[in-house]
Amino acid sequence: MKDRGMSTLSTSLPGGTWTLGDLTVTRFGYGTMQLAGPGVMGPPADHDSALAVLREVIDLGITHIDTADAYGPRVTNQLIREALHPYPESLHIVTKVGAIRDEQGGWPPARKPEDLRRAVHENLEALGLEVLDLVNLRLGDARGPRPGSLAEPFEALAELQQQGLIRHLGVSNATPEQVAEAQAIAPIVCVQNMYNLAYRQDDALIDELAEEGIAYVPFFPLGGFSPLQSSALSAIAARLDATPMSVALAWLLQRSPNILLIPGTSSVAHLRENVAGAGLSLSDEELTELDKIGH
Repeated sequence: MKDRGMSTLSTSLPGGTWTLGDLTVTRFGYGTMQLAGPGVMGPPADHDSALAVLREVIDLGITHIDTADAYGPRVTNQLIREALHPYPESLHIVTKVGAIRDEQGGWPPARKPEDLRRAVHENLEALGLEVLDLVNLRLGDARGPRPGSLAEPFEALAELQQQGLIRHLGVSNATPEQVAEAQAIAPIVCVQNMYNLAYRQDDALIDELAEEGIAYVPFFPLGGFSPLQSSALSAIAARLDATPMSVALAWLLQRSPNILLIPGTSSVAHLRENVAGAGLSLSDEELTELDKIGH
């Protein structure tokens, strides 16, 4: 099998790198959600293609893969292990706990301490790891963040961190108040929330986190707003001879140095397109036009 250490291409990936605690990752990462079947349930339509995408991720020099044992469930983690284990030292895998899947394809919460302990061990086993680089606690629900204390579940994860099963902690789908509450319990290295050109509720939070050296990882929910629906974005993309998604990704990288991208795809060609597109250099005028979309 081809040596899958960090490719020399990594130095030219859009955005460069960011440090999550003591882990250096490429700001352009990869999210595995789309590798599972429809509705993020069941196996991929093409098993070999899914493995090929993961191997291309490494060959491109990407060192940040985002996953969750709930994807499938248990599908994407198994694909990661099959495609990439033993892992290159440069690769860092980020996972989420706090939700499971039901037979209807829902995402019911599972945030009791025993749920989280089980989830961490299931992630370790599925990925073939002895310690997880970064675990995000998923809060809220499919509609977004919901107010309320995260103390009990986050303290449970902090205990697992103290036991040496987790290197770093983060939160996902969280309110600013929950981010602050988590920080009072244990250090966090990232926040993973919904954010894009048109959905800008976390603007202030992103700037605060940047000052603290904490990463912000935006996601776009399945079935939710797509930046491709913006006529202003489409017009700018046409002028630049680029796709709207390329412009949206490039805007995110230029929005703040602490933003890390995890766009997902089940296609090698689309993965390469995303990497190339995110490398667009947007002018001040174009950034000003794009900023108006979310205001």
